[in-house]
Amino acid sequence: MNKPSFTIVTVTFNAAKVLETTLKSVASQDYENIQYLIMDGASKDETVQLAKSYQLQIPNMTICSEPDKGLYDAMNKAIAKATGDYICFLNAGDAFKEKDTLSRMVDTLPEIIPDVIYGETEIVDGQGNFLRMRRLNTPEVLNWKSFKQGMVVCHQAFFARTALVPHYDMQYRFSADFDWCIRVMKQSKTLHNTHLTLVKYLQEGLTTQNHKASLKERFRIMAHHYGWFSAVAQHLWFVIRAVLKS
Repeated sequence: MNKPSFTIVTVTFNAAKVLETTLKSVASQDYENIQYLIMDGASKDETVQLAKSYQLQIPNMTICSEPDKGLYDAMNKAIAKATGDYICFLNAGDAFKEKDTLSRMVDTLPEIIPDVIYGETEIVDGQGNFLRMRRLNTPEVLNWKSFKQGMVVCHQAFFARTALVPHYDMQYRFSADFDWCIRVMKQSKTLHNTHLTLVKYLQEGLTTQNHKASLKERFRIMAHHYGWFSAVAQHLWFVIRAVLKS
């Protein structure tokens, strides 16, 4: 597997206002071994029409538009359709850092093909302007225990061997990606740090209600994987860290 293939997944629902940034980014990649899946939840706006307008520019592109049970249900459907050696999820509005991001990422790979490939993420505004790097630092060496510190690698900059990935746990409405990454890493023997910024992540405003629900889910996930005591201790540290930085 000298030149691994990648399945890139974008889940959409009424995303016409932001999707073109992502379509342009995928279309501009100079790496050819890509399968691109648009998993649309039966949008009522121009999302599907916009995606179809890029089919000539992205040859191996599949658009699936049908009702689903939400974001993680759509991701599970994508996993079932994925043919690439690796899978990654790129939100509508997100983009790869450069036109040669996938090529440069592949150039960093060791002879032993890793189970997970990861890198850095920068946060951008709606016009693609750089705002900052992600608050959490990407670890030099990543393993499943690294997520005790929080989601230290952005989901969009986390490429997993498709043969290893489980389905997302639908009991979590907001943080199933956090649980999914931990479960992937538990099965992984080799995790490779590219030392590259891979993704430009569109800053999104979560509602206070969803943010609180997400935090509660993350606590449950941490307690499940790391133990209740560890989860409590780590969340106390999160509070102390936030106070010290304020």
